Amino acid sequence: MLPVISLETPRLLLREPRASDLDAVAASLADPEVMAHLGGVQSRPQAWRTYAGQIGGWVLRGYGMFSVFEKASGQWIGRIGPNHPEGWPGQEIGWAVTRAAQGRGLAFEATVACMDFAFEELGWPEVIHCIEDANERSVALARRLGSEGLREAALPPPLSHVTVRVWGQGREAWRARRSALVDWSPRHSTGV
Repeated sequence: MLPVISLETPRLLLREPRASDLDAVAASLADPEVMAHLGGVQSRPQAWRTYAGQIGGWVLRGYGMFSVFEKASGQWIGRIGPNHPEGWPGQEIGWAVTRAAQGRGLAFEATVACMDFAFEELGWPEVIHCIEDANERSVALARRLGSEGLREAALPPPLSHVTVRVWGQGREAWRARRSALVDWSPRHSTGV
């Protein structure tokens, strides 16, 4: 059984992934624009396995990427959150949002909430973001968050052919700049 954790921002609700999200997840993973820098489009069976792996992360680690919903519309807009698969270059806050959600500051809003969660609730000393250099939107988001390019890294198999730049920052650097980024704090709830 998954932990019941949710975060709420002014415009978004982030909660643990559920089977009912699969149609939206599969549509996002099949979108060439969304998946251009995330390994390419996936068929529905591949999407199911990817999503099952993300849910498994919640079971094994007690956290994972959240399903993100826009409160005004109730629409699923993406998956954002803490992620640390076996062999990964570090403890990551990753993001992928639907085409309709791009360019509206929603990924930034959700990622701020997830950074707070990772540093304050999970106790992470550092957060990274693994980004291909050509992914200009994600690079811009990492910079807006105050992350810096730290090093290059190859991802673990089956993605070992992919080299990314590891962006990141430590807990104290985040705490020092956090209040200048937004004037709200996410509401966090945990249930059984």
